[in-house]
Amino acid sequence: MAIVFLKKNRILAVKNYAMAKPSPSTYLGYFKRYIDLVEEEDLMTAFKKQTAGLSPFLQSITEEKSTYAYAENKWTIKELLQHAIDTERILSYRALCLARGEQLNLPGFEEDEYAANSFANNRNWSDLIAEFVTVRKSTEMLFESLNDSVLNNAGTANSNPVTVLNLGFTIVGHWYHHKKILQERYLQ
Repeated sequence: MAIVFLKKNRILAVKNYAMAKPSPSTYLGYFKRYIDLVEEEDLMTAFKKQTAGLSPFLQSITEEKSTYAYAENKWTIKELLQHAIDTERILSYRALCLARGEQLNLPGFEEDEYAANSFANNRNWSDLIAEFVTVRKSTEMLFESLNDSVLNNAGTANSNPVTVLNLGFTIVGHWYHHKKILQERYLQ
């Protein structure tokens, strides 16, 4: 997809994006549940659309409500948001590594251990929101900086095959997945 930047009907720049939604044949079935949640066919369009709604949605949740868990042994809303932040950082790191040509198997992570050690419930809700928005902006900047030629760079993470582009769509879909859980199980 090409985006043309105009000023007073003069072409300033043309940027070609090869950030089209990946084919299901290029990623493991586990990631399908996230990537399928992304309606947009272009990754940067998906990021921009999703990012615009982050703060308004999260700010609609009160500090008091942010410590709510819908069942015993389930994460609180704060822990869920910290999980989203942690996961986005990890997936962005993986994308960076693969974009730079890393060939080593990148480590996995145990989400429940991360949540238990996050101390998210001791944090201010507004600080967690600000952190997520900041991490997202950083993620967008990373993907905007990537040359189209590295988007299909492949490697392994947690002993599973993955590409830079798949990671980007997984990041977007991962938040949609958890936003849906928030709406259906926490905020009803």
